[in-house]
Amino acid sequence: MRKADIVNSIAEKTGIPKVDILVALETFFKEVKTSLVEGEPVYVRGFGSFILKKRAAKIGRNIKKNVAVEIPEHFIPAFKPAKEFVSDVKDSKHELREHADHDSADND
Repeated sequence: MRKADIVNSIAEKTGIPKVDILVALETFFKEVKTSLVEGEPVYVRGFGSFILKKRAAKIGRNIKKNVAVEIPEHFIPAFKPAKEFVSDVKDSKHELREHADHDSADND
């Protein structure tokens, strides 16, 4: 499911214009990103948490030049689903659908 599919689904279920839903969704994404950049996790009860994970410093390798490269410690964004979210997905009775046409699309 893509962002446009989510907007269409919400519009159909609520009757709210798609443009308003898109603005709200984009604003939500922007707020989550801003909070994480500032080091503040975002908790959505019953859904999950957007958190930061710390990656330790390590030595990597540039294989083209065959040289060791130091990779400093850094943070990456992560999503930790709520227990009921995990339970609902675990209990669902569906087959995993492969979407080859969506894999090459940019992630919005």
